[in-house]
Amino acid sequence: MGQLTHPSIAPSSQAPPAMPGVRQVPWASPFTWLRRGAQDLARAPGPSLLYGLLAAAAGVLLLLLGWRAVYLVPAFIGGFLLVAPFIGVGLYDLSRQLEAGGPPDPRASFTAWRANPGQLALFGLLLVLALFVWERLAAIIFALFFGQSVPELARLVTEMRGAAEFLPMVVIFVGTGAVLALIVFTFSVVSAPMLLDRPFDAVTAAITSLVCCRRNPGAMLLWAVLLAGFTAIGFATAMLGLVVLFPWLAHASWHAYRDLVE
Repeated sequence: MGQLTHPSIAPSSQAPPAMPGVRQVPWASPFTWLRRGAQDLARAPGPSLLYGLLAAAAGVLLLLLGWRAVYLVPAFIGGFLLVAPFIGVGLYDLSRQLEAGGPPDPRASFTAWRANPGQLALFGLLLVLALFVWERLAAIIFALFFGQSVPELARLVTEMRGAAEFLPMVVIFVGTGAVLALIVFTFSVVSAPMLLDRPFDAVTAAITSLVCCRRNPGAMLLWAVLLAGFTAIGFATAMLGLVVLFPWLAHASWHAYRDLVE
């Protein structure tokens, strides 16, 4: 007898894609990614800077949301780093278009998520979950040191300046944020570009990111420091720097993915 199949379900003729290979790259590769990202920014300045304006507006919104609860300000600044890979999907698509040799199509970049909507949405949800975890941790740390009477931001900065008793709180706060950011970075460094570019699931993309970091610890650590440093500059300039820095880093992140993943 032949094999029985449900009439409305056709057997799959396409096997799921295999786990991609990961290359080893020189430790100084992040500087090459930055150079290529700057070239993409120069080739598509209009749409790239538009995305930069959107990112800066998102940063301003986060600060406004957290202004009344002082612990939320640094929490949301750190949280911006956690969700930035998802915000940059349209910029990854612009870099992909430039790599293909055609003129950039901004309208297509705004709908690039349709290439893999379910998995990109799942990846974005995981990043938002990480943001909520960081917000709760920040609240707990501030509550342990200040209780219910956290002063306003300006007064808090004045009180903390030169006060040794606040040093443990600063160390715990920064250390906790750094550990969480490093975990998220490890599982997301190439995830969003990969989900845009290929029909993989979010788990496979996260594992691939982990392998990239495991095989290239020097380059990945340098890349993490550069991303955090440039983002901090963007926030220190009242978000104005993000207009240029965010698209530059997003374009560079596309080239990081292309360099790392076979």
